Amino acid sequence: MTHVINNHPYLGIFFLFIVTVVAFNATLIAARFVSRKMAKLDTEKLKLTIYECGPEVTKQPNTISTQFYLIALLFILFDVEIIFMFPWAIDFKLLGWFGFAEMVLFIVLLTIGFIYAWKKGALEWHSIK
Repeated sequence: MTHVINNHPYLGIFFLFIVTVVAFNATLIAARFVSRKMAKLDTEKLKLTIYECGPEVTKQPNTISTQFYLIALLFILFDVEIIFMFPWAIDFKLLGWFGFAEMVLFIVLLTIGFIYAWKKGALEWHSIK
């Protein structure tokens, strides 16, 4: 029985896996311990101090319009959907009428989504005043 266990082809990989898991967890625990001991907890005063001769730092609210994120998300969505048309265009003759019908359905669904986003006003840029 011990002869089979000692000559198993994956025994070395198993030991390396165990060593890797133990080393990863030990490094994680050590890094967490060291960072908590060395970290300064009162850094807000440092961030608000003047550096050399610059103006006094004032806190500003980070207000980025959600409209920007919505337009970016719609751009990525429609851009990725358009990318799906390239493989279809390459194999257009091979796919035949079934492939043509699938692409027409795809374009119809894409158009419905675009019209829905347009009607909801998602494509209009609202300025912040």
